[in-house]
Amino acid sequence: MVLIVDSGSTKCDWIAVDNNGKQLLDKIRTPGLNPAILKENELKKIIRGSKELAKITTEVTHLFFYGAGCGTEKPRTMLTHVLQFIFLNAIVDVQEDTMAAVRATLNYDDEAAVVCIMGTGSNCSFYDGTKLHQRVKSLGYIIMDDASGNYYGKQLIRDYYFNHMPENLKVAFSSKYNLEADYIKYHLYKQHNPNAYLATFAEFMFLNKESEYMRNLIKNGLRIFVKNMVLQFAEEIKTVPVHFAGSIAFFSQDEIREVAQEFGFKVGNFARRPIEGLVHYHTKNLE
Repeated sequence: MVLIVDSGSTKCDWIAVDNNGKQLLDKIRTPGLNPAILKENELKKIIRGSKELAKITTEVTHLFFYGAGCGTEKPRTMLTHVLQFIFLNAIVDVQEDTMAAVRATLNYDDEAAVVCIMGTGSNCSFYDGTKLHQRVKSLGYIIMDDASGNYYGKQLIRDYYFNHMPENLKVAFSSKYNLEADYIKYHLYKQHNPNAYLATFAEFMFLNKESEYMRNLIKNGLRIFVKNMVLQFAEEIKTVPVHFAGSIAFFSQDEIREVAQEFGFKVGNFARRPIEGLVHYHTKNLE
């Protein structure tokens, strides 16, 4: 049994296939497994908390894991040990989420492209057809993650509290979410995964996209992302497409195309959930 996993900070999708690529079980979903944020015992608790995964721990022979927080050696190694500890018979391969985005969006395996992630967090890399290149090391949601779910959640809360949000939207925002200061601070400073908590507010943007305020909010975030991340590959984007993965990107396609026109680059493919593309990729490459 081959287990293919796509994990963000918010949620994690697991799909099991046989050696012929046939899906064996319904997709399993657990909370996100970000080793840059969660401790080893917390990662184990989440995995062991799934009854569906508990039934197959000894059957898995290969486990391909792609995840947020796996871009640096220490957290990647920790998560590898956790997965090897639980899936005793599996060969475990852990890679960063950017590689999942690459394999889910490319038109063909050796296509050169700039690939962006916009989900709970955000990132951007250049794939030369063989190797992945990053020119900015991610420092996480507090300093980076422009145009991500947690970025937009933070902007919405700030605009609400600083009275920059239109009054009709303020009323709707406060009726949908608990915006009491103590409640927000508890989730930001006392609970796990504050980045995922912030990202839950981003849905409000897409429910109210007819508002000029929301469209400007989305596009301003995208402009910052392009300036800080995409333009790191200013020469490459003259000749290669820019692909996007993640739910924020998927629901911001119109705005992304508008901002791309401003900056002069070609928008390629969108993948809301990379897991489907990963299944296709590994099915083709099973030995």
